[in-house]
Amino acid sequence: MADGEITQAEYWNGEAGERWARNQRVLDAVFAPLTEALFAGADLRPGDAVLDVGCGAGDTSITAARRVGAEGRVVAADVSGPLLAVARKRSVAAGTAPIAWIEADAQVEDFGEAVVARAISRFGVMFFDDSVAAFANLRRALAPGGRLTFLCWRPLEANAWIAVPRAIVLPLVPVPEPSPPDGPGPFRFADPEIARSVLAAAGFREVAVEPVDRPLALGRPEDAAGVVLELGPVSRLVREQADSVRDAARAAVAAEFAQRAGDGAVSLGAACWLVSALR
Repeated sequence: MADGEITQAEYWNGEAGERWARNQRVLDAVFAPLTEALFAGADLRPGDAVLDVGCGAGDTSITAARRVGAEGRVVAADVSGPLLAVARKRSVAAGTAPIAWIEADAQVEDFGEAVVARAISRFGVMFFDDSVAAFANLRRALAPGGRLTFLCWRPLEANAWIAVPRAIVLPLVPVPEPSPPDGPGPFRFADPEIARSVLAAAGFREVAVEPVDRPLALGRPEDAAGVVLELGPVSRLVREQADSVRDAARAAVAAEFAQRAGDGAVSLGAACWLVSALR
């Protein structure tokens, strides 16, 4: 991490975490097709113990608790206090697994040795400072034969929900500094071979990578502009700009979305990798 850069814990316990916490219901709805894809590949079974890495406001943890039932259990870990505060207030139906919400950095947290059958993550594993060490730590928590399953983004240009608004915003803001190709960030595993090599170095076996393509329902044009500019990767381009720039960016994106809206709603494609591996 370069001098002056904030840590992931600082970022997610600051304004970004508060913003995501306020928009928990919107995010859950937008990412619903991707959450469904994650669980379709996770192979959770009744009675399983599950570790949810980067659980955020708890949508995936609650889904896992429902899948494994009252005889199972879920450990839900995130570095963000604001998001966990929302998660802890959410209702969990009777007959589901108990959930232990913990504020922890999954890179280094001692979850125990061979304590869970499954580890899952929806976009929570791309920001590790040392990916090999972090995944080795997660592997330690898995029982022999346990499965890790996670979703991560494919390249930016394959994700229309990011690429379309980004192209509109770029002429309005200073040229952004390029992200290091091998550093923490949303596209850390856009190249699937990086995920394969990192997981192999961490001791995992039978690594499988499958493409997942889903349309994301972003809402009406003005609401959709808010989603991509406040909650998606494009938010980084406008976050520190003057109000006039942010207003211009939102208006421009909303205008473009209005041209793309079908039946009044905007839907743009998301492209992910579904990655799984065995301890």
